[in-house]
Amino acid sequence: MIAEELINQMIPPLKLSDTPAKAVRWMEEFRVNQLPVVKLRQFLGLITEEDILEAKVAHESLQTVPFGYEDVFVLHNQHFYNVMETAIKNKVQVVPVLDEQREFLGVITVNDTISAFGQMSALQGQGGILVLSMNERDYSLTEISRLVESNNAKILSSYVSPDEVDPFRIRLTLKINTSDLKRIIATFERFNYRITAQYQDATEEKDDQDRLDMLLRFINI
Repeated sequence: MIAEELINQMIPPLKLSDTPAKAVRWMEEFRVNQLPVVKLRQFLGLITEEDILEAKVAHESLQTVPFGYEDVFVLHNQHFYNVMETAIKNKVQVVPVLDEQREFLGVITVNDTISAFGQMSALQGQGGILVLSMNERDYSLTEISRLVESNNAKILSSYVSPDEVDPFRIRLTLKINTSDLKRIIATFERFNYRITAQYQDATEEKDDQDRLDMLLRFINI
C-alpha cells in the first residue's frame, strides 16, 4: 500500500492568503494540530496552532506567520511504512504527499496510517512475502506464478510499484501461501530474479508489532 492510496480527501490545504483564524478553525474541525500550506500547488510547509498563537495575528494572512516543516513529506509512491516513520520522527499528525515536482497531492493523517496498518495485517495473514526487483520488460506474472507453483505454492496477491532507485526497474511484492520460502527463493535465483526483501510470519509479525508499538506511543493511545 503506497502513500497516494491513503490520501485523506477531506482535509484541504491552506493558502498564504488565508487568515490565521481560518487555519485554527480548520484544525479544530479536522481535529489535527497541523495543516499544509501551498502556493500554486507547491508545498511550502506545515503550519501549527503554536505558530499562530506565537505570531499573535488572527485577522491578517498566513504570510505574516512563520512556519516550518517544509522538508516533512513523503512522495506519492512511497510505502505507508514511510508515512508512519515520517509522522513518528517529526511528531506530526498529518503527513503531506507530494509528486516528484514537489506539487501537493494531499495529506495522510496518523489515523489513516493506523487503518492502513490494520488492513495490511489482515491481508498478510498466514504465509510469506517476497519482494523482487526486475527490469520492467522482464515482468511476467504468468511466468512468476509458474515458478511459485512449481514449488507447490500459490500467489495470494501481488503488487507492482516503481523502483525508487532505478526508474527502469519495478518492484514486485508477492504474498505466498507458505511461510517456508527457501525453495521458492532458490528457484527465483536460478532464473536470475533478484530478491530484495523477504518476510516470514514470525519476523513480519514482530516487525509490524514494533512499528505499531512506536505509533501507539506517539499518539498516546
